Amino acid sequence: MGTVDHGHARDWRKAMSDNVALALIVYTGLQIFVTVNALKEGVSSTLPYFALIILVAAIIPACRWAEKRWKDLSPEAASDESLKGEFRRDQFILWAAAIGLPLILTALFKVMFSVTA
Repeated sequence: MGTVDHGHARDWRKAMSDNVALALIVYTGLQIFVTVNALKEGVSSTLPYFALIILVAAIIPACRWAEKRWKDLSPEAASDESLKGEFRRDQFILWAAAIGLPLILTALFKVMFSVTA
């Protein structure tokens, strides 16, 4: 099973930009539905919503940094297949953070609330 050649080279800049955008959506969704719900169990105020704003705002610089590395590639380098390994590594780190951080934060909040309860 080989890969299908669609007649154009992959643009690593666009691919990473797309991954960052989707990862931010997933991260924010998980923060809303997982972490904020855990915070609501321990605190009944506007704190969960304030925490959501802080947590989402905190991840944006990291995503911009990940995207900048690829955005600054020259047009020739942007389609260089030898960068595939580096792209996959950065993609893995991005998605591990987007999915892992909300789950880790939720676990930490639940532990904190169980200790103080």
